[in-house]
Amino acid sequence: MKVTVDEDKCCGAGSCVLAAPEVFDQRDEDGVVVLLDAEPAAGRQPAVREAAAICPASAITVRES
Repeated sequence: MKVTVDEDKCCGAGSCVLAAPEVFDQRDEDGVVVLLDAEPAAGRQPAVREAAAICPASAITVRES
């Protein structure tokens, strides 16, 4: 799995951080998503897929390897 984020699309809702805190964080100054792990381990992948699905701005892209 390869994860990318589009910071320009991000609205700072934080749902990705709640779903997968090991993979996503938010910048303190504006709440925009920060990608911590672009190639998460298998155990974290279901949470990453959920984060992408629930992102209100569709700012997270998941490519399966």
